[in-house]
Amino acid sequence: MKYVIAGGSGFLGQALVRDLAGHGHEVVVLTRGRARTADGVRYLNWSNGSWRVEIDGANGVVNLAGAGIADKRWTAARKQELRASRVNATRALVDAIRAASRRPAVLLSGSAVGFYGPQRDEGPALDESAPPGDDFLATMAVDWEAEAHPAAALGCRVVILRTGIVLAREGGALQKMIPPFNFFVGGPLGSGRQVMSWIHRTDWIEMAGWLLRRDDAVGVFNGTAPVPVTNAEFSKALGRALGRPSWLPVPGLALKVIVGEMAGPALLAGQRVVPKHALDLGFTFQYPEITSAMRSAVT
Repeated sequence: MKYVIAGGSGFLGQALVRDLAGHGHEVVVLTRGRARTADGVRYLNWSNGSWRVEIDGANGVVNLAGAGIADKRWTAARKQELRASRVNATRALVDAIRAASRRPAVLLSGSAVGFYGPQRDEGPALDESAPPGDDFLATMAVDWEAEAHPAAALGCRVVILRTGIVLAREGGALQKMIPPFNFFVGGPLGSGRQVMSWIHRTDWIEMAGWLLRRDDAVGVFNGTAPVPVTNAEFSKALGRALGRPSWLPVPGLALKVIVGEMAGPALLAGQRVVPKHALDLGFTFQYPEITSAMRSAVT
């Protein structure tokens, strides 16, 4: 099988590329970096249109493109960059699929649980049928997903993967959370009651590959573990895994001063998201609960 992966040099993309290539698939990565070949994987810079020929005849396309949500403080310009990097990349991929004479069978396009918007701490579980929110992250996710849907009319099986907080020591949110715990100043963020929808990176990779393979996997899937936890429970599990205390809370006001607008939707608000669609189709999680998942992720 041949897979073209946009955003394949990112935190999740690198892991998925290794997994697919390790299973003998041909993998072409679209990246902002230089063109090269490494470990049997071809990397193409997609600042020009030459990459489009790779879509023709590919078995599947995976779209993980997008600037990092928490990489920089949110200014008006940064928010526009976050949105454009997702919306424009998805549109370009669908345009390339439209132009291909041999179109891929599947488009797996990334999204995020931010789609659902901030939720009350005691709010109900949100499965894939829940409506979108109306804050910045939610409206961005709605626009992002909307660009992928037209591929269905082109004969592609379209899968949207709304990812939660991915657990792996070497990247993502966990990489930023570990240092305070190592210095014995880790703890809950704000009230600690906000619900965190998370997934171990191993399970995310398995789910992505499973979605690519299953012809009956169509539509939206929540890329989260089946048991969301509060931020306090998440912090406690991280402290235990690191052998550090987790009692020192970080006040919400301090977070807003430090990181700005991002603190509200990204750190202090939560969503109780559950992977109903994947469970209904029989997906099995290797790490369904936070204690073993966190221990595996940080050791």
